[in-house]
Amino acid sequence: MKKENLTAHLAVLGANIIFGLNYVIAKGIMPHWMEPRAIIFLRVTGATAAFWMVEMLTVREKVAPKDMRRMFVLAIFGVAVNQILFFEGLNLTTPINASIIMVGTPILVLVMSRFVIGDKISARKLTGIILGFSGAAFLILRNGHLTLSSDTTLGNLLVLINAASYGLFLVMVKPLMSKYRPLTVMKWVFTFGLIFVTPVSIGEVIHTNFSIIPLNIWFSIMYVVIFTTIFAYFLNNYSLQKISPSANSSYMYLQPILASLVAIFAGKDKLTMTEAVASLLIFTGVFFVNKRRVGKVTV
Repeated sequence: MKKENLTAHLAVLGANIIFGLNYVIAKGIMPHWMEPRAIIFLRVTGATAAFWMVEMLTVREKVAPKDMRRMFVLAIFGVAVNQILFFEGLNLTTPINASIIMVGTPILVLVMSRFVIGDKISARKLTGIILGFSGAAFLILRNGHLTLSSDTTLGNLLVLINAASYGLFLVMVKPLMSKYRPLTVMKWVFTFGLIFVTPVSIGEVIHTNFSIIPLNIWFSIMYVVIFTTIFAYFLNNYSLQKISPSANSSYMYLQPILASLVAIFAGKDKLTMTEAVASLLIFTGVFFVNKRRVGKVTV
């Protein structure tokens, strides 16, 4: 594997480690301390400010008008719809429901890639997606179950729409990553995203009582803003410079493994045959999706 490709794979791995921890951390904030859309406003505002400040220290890239329009559309799917619906959905459903729905994203990405950018759905890729999904679902459900009660139906639907929106974002942003730096793309996508998010979230921000939020919850909010938003989005888009959307999204299957490892190291779980078999399925699935042909990894 080329050094550039290895760096891309490590970047998307890092992004999914961050996303994997986000389910529990974000759930602990909502809705007692802060409403979902108030958190989204902080996420998008913080990320926009960070990307603009960092770019001030580098050489600014000029973006073609047609690509600027594409970034405007990407802001809808990758920032507004994706983030708002995920947090609103997570607030109305369980972390298990949300995580099992989200691991369906690589399947959506595989199909969207075929119709949007013309990626072929090879038998090897399809096999990898199925193996990874099976392992992730097996692992997520080992200590719980998918709840289909009326109390979680709306939340499940919102998370599902979010998954489709994020999948479309990964596919549509890929062509831009071959023309511009990740920083440039993220700066404009989040700037436009802030325009969409502000009208529907500013009310919840105004009504949030920030003075009663304890220090540990502030740390959780900082994690969501700095790591889940700024770092994870940047790493994900950096990886798309070298690997395909399908390869990128396949790493989502590793998120349940991370959750299991955290639980094991915290003494709340132990390594069983369930974890071993599920992990084997996931790693095999990720390998198949990323393997283009013998001796060459998908780029």
